[in-house]
Amino acid sequence: MLPEDNIIEDETNDLDESVTSNQSDDENETSSRSEYKIPTKDGENQLHLSGMYQNWFLDYASYVILERAVPHIADGLKPVQRRILHSMKRMDDGRYNKVANVIGHTMQFHPHGDASIGDALVQLGQKDLMVDCQGNWGNILTGDGAAAPRYIEARLSKFALEIAFNNKTTEWKPSYDGRNKEPITLPVKFPLLLAQGVEGIAVGLASKILPHNFNELCDASIAYLRGKEFILYPDFQTGGYIDVSRYNDGERGGAVKVRAKISKLDNKTLIITDIPYGRTTSSVVESILKANDKGKIKIRKVDDITALNVEIHIHLAAGVSSDKTIDALYAFTDCEISISPNCCVISDNKPHFLTVSSILRDNTDNTLNLLRWELEIHKGELEETLHFSSLEKIFIEERIYKDKGFEDSANIDAAIEHISKRLIPFTKLFIREITREDILKLMEIKMGRILKFNSDKADELIARYKSEIEEIERNLADIVNYTIDWFIMLKEKYGKSHPRMTEIRNFDTIEASKVVEANEKLYINREEGFIGTALKKDEFICNCSDIDDVILFFKDGKYKIVKVSDKMFVGKNLLYLDVFKKNDKRTIYNAIYKQGKVGPHYIKRFAVTGVTRDKEYDVTMGDEGSRIVYFSANPNGEAETVRILLKPKARQKVQLFEKDFSQIAIKGRQSMGNLLTKAEVHKITLKQKGKSTLGGRKVWFDPDVLRLNYDERGNYLGEFQSEEQILVVKENGDFYTTNFDLSNHYESGILKIEKFDESKVWTAVLFDADQEYIYLKRFSFEGSTKVQNFLGDNNASKLYLLTDITYPRIEVVFGGNDSYRGTLIIDAEEFISEKSFKAKGKRVSTYEISKVRELEPTRFPEKKEVEEEDTSFAVDIDDEDTLDELAGQKKIDFE
Repeated sequence: MLPEDNIIEDETNDLDESVTSNQSDDENETSSRSEYKIPTKDGENQLHLSGMYQNWFLDYASYVILERAVPHIADGLKPVQRRILHSMKRMDDGRYNKVANVIGHTMQFHPHGDASIGDALVQLGQKDLMVDCQGNWGNILTGDGAAAPRYIEARLSKFALEIAFNNKTTEWKPSYDGRNKEPITLPVKFPLLLAQGVEGIAVGLASKILPHNFNELCDASIAYLRGKEFILYPDFQTGGYIDVSRYNDGERGGAVKVRAKISKLDNKTLIITDIPYGRTTSSVVESILKANDKGKIKIRKVDDITALNVEIHIHLAAGVSSDKTIDALYAFTDCEISISPNCCVISDNKPHFLTVSSILRDNTDNTLNLLRWELEIHKGELEETLHFSSLEKIFIEERIYKDKGFEDSANIDAAIEHISKRLIPFTKLFIREITREDILKLMEIKMGRILKFNSDKADELIARYKSEIEEIERNLADIVNYTIDWFIMLKEKYGKSHPRMTEIRNFDTIEASKVVEANEKLYINREEGFIGTALKKDEFICNCSDIDDVILFFKDGKYKIVKVSDKMFVGKNLLYLDVFKKNDKRTIYNAIYKQGKVGPHYIKRFAVTGVTRDKEYDVTMGDEGSRIVYFSANPNGEAETVRILLKPKARQKVQLFEKDFSQIAIKGRQSMGNLLTKAEVHKITLKQKGKSTLGGRKVWFDPDVLRLNYDERGNYLGEFQSEEQILVVKENGDFYTTNFDLSNHYESGILKIEKFDESKVWTAVLFDADQEYIYLKRFSFEGSTKVQNFLGDNNASKLYLLTDITYPRIEVVFGGNDSYRGTLIIDAEEFISEKSFKAKGKRVSTYEISKVRELEPTRFPEKKEVEEEDTSFAVDIDDEDTLDELAGQKKIDFE
């Protein structure tokens, strides 16, 4: 019975004892029939259908799990793969074999059609590890299939021959027809399962183990043998980026995100150079075209010019942001996929769900045991050879074969007895007792060998055997280090052919609503009370996408979030609508409302960060007759000043007053707000637009994902006002400025990224490729989104040092034939004045320079004294309104 705690927890957890049963098919069939027979009226037996299904289906499920879909933990192979490799080993003569011949040979062991064998062999060949291929074996990048089996050839790779085969350590079983023997598992001395990966679907369960890097597997095995911690992450032949934050060691429930590598060829063209694992360039292109047809992205065309490497060119439509399109490609196409691993393997003749680490530990232990077993076998063989060599030496040197007693022996038994007696004095020279078989073997020595016998060479041979045995014994005593050396040898011998292809990075979560192309237009028909994207003859509100939400505010104070649709009835009392941005804390709504029919007026400021779609909320307190009398939506928390005109009333001193929304604190959307006035309001008008009350936007740069964020991840760049920009300086001398929008993409190779200050003076030491000398220059960067280069037009020019220290000191070390000159220390501010970034600068020296480095400055800019602001003020004590306002307690008496 399969244990439920670590095997299968769904409908297959009752796979029955048929999974591990050693009974024959006939015995199983007989038991099932006898168990489920029921009598009929005529006394005959009839098979019960439920019994047939339960027993026979579980037999089938067990067979699929054990013999077809799930790999064995010992060698990491499915049965068909194991049989293919076994057949190739039997056929191996160092030359290539036609794949058709390999398939035919494998059919001796695999009881299925040639198509399944051929497909499995092609997949093994495409993994480029165990099979050496020749011919057209297809392309995992484009999805093109392999040529027909009669046209392509294969043989075992040198790596496969080294790690996977040893008849002396292989356990065998009869093939399906009993005519041949096949291995139960191959003696693989490497974590092959993790290197190749596997995917299989059985009955009630599936196995999906992702491939890992060859060198990292060797390192992890070495770390485990040394008792150190290790961690493994997937690596794919197709390259790309991978986010392993939820990999969970490959266990069930984990997941990885895989992305294509997308870069900018220019502002109008994107290029994809790597694709996600399990996808082809055709499927990626198809998903891009489908997203374009649905309006998620805007492109002109896609060119797939993949050959040896992936190369897909995406030509953007006019006016489309390349940065936003990159995010949209990840959000809406196969340029980003999620893969859920499931490490299901066969162990102890049962399926088990394990982790990548546990599989590696098991494989490493298996490698150690196999290496020990091979050493013990080799030691036994050497000991037998040594034993016989010692016997032979004494037998020939003592000329026992010429003894009269030996020559006069009446029969073979007498001869054996004579030789045995003659060898008694030399018993201590042998490593074990002398047997009858040993003496018979001595008697088979030919006279020609006796005549050519050389005592000195025999002694050398015996000494060499003893030395080899001693070395094996040392290795057996220190088997752990011997196994470590084995993995080091494998890495040095084959590791260069398997560099890491997939780059590990942390992905920022892309919100689809932020990057989807606003391909729709939102309209409103106020007279009939409809909104939607199909009302093209009515009032235009804004651009939107078909996945956006819309926030609606009504005159009675109600508001709600609804999905964008072609046409929707919302009523005629709609006050405001716009596309809703979830978790947006900077869009502030300023409102003044009347509480009830005769109640006072309240003023409030609030944000709507997240609500339930289609659920109705209220800006007011919900009293009947409440209504909004002033409303504004401010994307950056702006606070305007309004003028309130009151209805004339007897004994009312104030008829008109102003209110600045900046004096009102931003509170929760359900708060009542502040009392504005108890008097009746005639009219409220805008007096002056205000500035943001939220302050500047604090921006960080995350070097892991090369993106900006507002969540305090990475390097803090500063607090930005709307007009301020970011300076980006790259290692190759390119520089440009950008805004601080989160959709900006930054490429690798960034040397400096900071808040742009046009007054800051920079000092650079560079090699001018045109003049072939080192120059020093001082300059300020120019604010421009256009990419410029301060090293000059020659791409061979190279930057040695860039600093923004006010008074930098540069140390120049001479080299080559001029090394005797020692060093030169330059005060950059005295050496050259500030010029344009396009200026060549001043040559440092005509002598050969080996090194340039920055020293600690010896002088610093003077600190400017900050004058204290005079906060005193004069007030006319007769102006009571002014006094109240300054105290923050301004009141209006309406009686």
